[in-house]
Amino acid sequence: MKTLKIGFFQFKPEHRQPEKNLEFISKHSEIIKQSDIIILPELATTGYVFSTKEELLPLADEIPEGKQSKFFLELAKNTNTLIITGLAEKEKGRLFNSQAAFYPDGKVVKYQKLHLFFKEKKLFDLSHNEPVVIDYKGVKIGLMICFDWAFPEHARLLMLKGAQILAHSANLVLPGLGQAGMRIRSIENRVFSVTANRLGQEYDTRFTGRSQIIDPRGNTIFMAGENETTIKIAEIDPDLALDKNITPLNNIIQDSIDGLKFLSKYVNKLNKNF
Repeated sequence: MKTLKIGFFQFKPEHRQPEKNLEFISKHSEIIKQSDIIILPELATTGYVFSTKEELLPLADEIPEGKQSKFFLELAKNTNTLIITGLAEKEKGRLFNSQAAFYPDGKVVKYQKLHLFFKEKKLFDLSHNEPVVIDYKGVKIGLMICFDWAFPEHARLLMLKGAQILAHSANLVLPGLGQAGMRIRSIENRVFSVTANRLGQEYDTRFTGRSQIIDPRGNTIFMAGENETTIKIAEIDPDLALDKNITPLNNIIQDSIDGLKFLSKYVNKLNKNF
């Protein structure tokens, strides 16, 4: 059995204050270094509520060349920890709601959010990247951002690409739904999931906290409080997520592939009607 220490960092990002947020994160480096992987919330350096792209763009980061990215690269190196965090990303004049994985050796892998929630559609460009799975210490990790939880096919594709853990950076606002949804994503894909949510309120938007670590059977390993600033780290055996047999005759990978062969034909028919 090989074990991995993975955790979430739940906190309240200061709105429009990237430098203050980086300083706050830095103060927790001694706790962060106790983990192999730590996951931070969506848009962890800027806050969430913005009226226009022009308001957010000056606060956004270029990944991996920007100041915020360099901070996380240095943090990853100094703590020997894989840091996965949400960032507002500017790329050639476009603005993305992104998640980046910063490796201790200087490698960076990013994912740009596929499912934009509510007014995010007025701020961010929609990514056309495919679901992203990264490798760290021989473990496959699928990247997800907030509202991605509501689309079972997204988590299923990550699992089919080999993900043993779903790393979910979030700014959840629908009480309990995202947390329940990710528990279901773990059950139906037989994977670990880690949701790093934020807490607090910006203008009329209130965030739900309750970050969590869920095992492949849907059991809650840790759940934070709604208003609790905390880092929680669990020691897990990621190989438990390699067992995809629900019964001796039901393997969810094979059954998924068989089902998708049929459903893809049906989806193609549906697309002709839209």
